[in-house]
Amino acid sequence: MSTTLCRLDELEVFDARGFVLGETGARRKLFVVRDADGVYGYENTCPHSRGPLEWVEHQFLSLDRGHIQCTQHGALFQLHDGLCVYGPCVGERLTPVADGDILLLD
Repeated sequence: MSTTLCRLDELEVFDARGFVLGETGARRKLFVVRDADGVYGYENTCPHSRGPLEWVEHQFLSLDRGHIQCTQHGALFQLHDGLCVYGPCVGERLTPVADGDILLLD
């Protein structure tokens, strides 16, 4: 079952937004990020620390907006596939959200 998170025009190119789905006991934290080529969804969990990536709401990107950044230890992940390219978890990936799980309206 898909969940409509936001309208696509509410998410600028090279921007990200976090969401919490579900009830208190079964909450699921995820975020979407948009680049020039598309929109990608990931679980909001660092593969190294197992904690959330952001410490300020919706701030998932590095200062240059070219990578997803874990604010706990500075790891950098590619936007389009979640691959860690810098930090303690190089070579690991963020967990993608299945395409059918999220929906952004045009």
